[in-house]
Amino acid sequence: MALTPDVILKEIKSKVYKPVYFLYGDEPYYLDTIADMLENQVVPEHEKGFNQFIIYGKDSDVAGVLSYARRFPFMAERQLILVKDANKLAGIDYKDQLARLEDYVQNPLKSTVLVLCFQASADERKSFIKAFNTHGAVVQSKKLYDNKLPEWVSGYCQGEGVKISPKAVQMLVDNIGNDLKRLTNEIKKIMVNLRVDQGVDADVVERFVGISKEYNVFEFQKSLIQRDVIKANRIISHFAANSKDNPLAPMLIILFGFFSKLLLAHASSDKSERGLAAELGVNPYFVKDYALAMRNYSLPKVTQIIHYLRECDGRLKGLDGVSYSEGELLKELVFKIVH
Repeated sequence: MALTPDVILKEIKSKVYKPVYFLYGDEPYYLDTIADMLENQVVPEHEKGFNQFIIYGKDSDVAGVLSYARRFPFMAERQLILVKDANKLAGIDYKDQLARLEDYVQNPLKSTVLVLCFQASADERKSFIKAFNTHGAVVQSKKLYDNKLPEWVSGYCQGEGVKISPKAVQMLVDNIGNDLKRLTNEIKKIMVNLRVDQGVDADVVERFVGISKEYNVFEFQKSLIQRDVIKANRIISHFAANSKDNPLAPMLIILFGFFSKLLLAHASSDKSERGLAAELGVNPYFVKDYALAMRNYSLPKVTQIIHYLRECDGRLKGLDGVSYSEGELLKELVFKIVH
């Protein structure tokens, strides 16, 4: 069974290395993070010239990788063979080559750390992957679901020793999405500019990430929650004038997520702050938004809004055979929601 990236990262930080690793999945952030940590730690800097080999799948084959793996390190404790884009290795789809790889994995050299970064999906039922699982580690790196991103950002900041406000978290998530590499890069950029005792709030995000505190998806959604027609129209006018930086499709996903949860909130038997936070899977900080939205939007109206969102998405994709500008669609959608 595949291990989680966090488990492996903890082991590597403790300098516990497996002889073979098979890393795969559709989230490159963890694949790259694990590979980089191994690259930085396994072989001391002064030994890397002779005992560390970075191989790219498109430039090699299974036989070539195994020839490196079977050699002994030069006057050192261990060597690292790191294969990036291993899914592009010549021969990786042939049974005889996979059998040779499996033979090695079943009896790997203790002085070699062999890492295959398979940047694609993989079937763990295949015998060669089972061999990695038995004699080393198989690690799956999955794309995070959108509803898990706030928790991930908060956890990442906590791990870096930085406090971040719920609003700042939501601003980052709403405007960057589930690109973990970009999220971490933006957080690191913020951290470089922070004072020692300073946390990350909305003002800091606005200043260092370039997300407008007033004209962003977070504030747009808030204006709809408050049913503030003037504010909502001011924001969508800005969005329409800057459509390249404010595409409609991601906004529809965010709004659909909110109003779908609002539907659950209406149906929840426990409407206390704690009850709604647990039911909706949100930070308690945001429960007040759902409580206000429930007062402003009845259950039938929420059902209607979800229909409007689906309808807008279909029209955006041209399903009715008519071409609309994103600004026109957004203005019509907002009118339908707040009236």
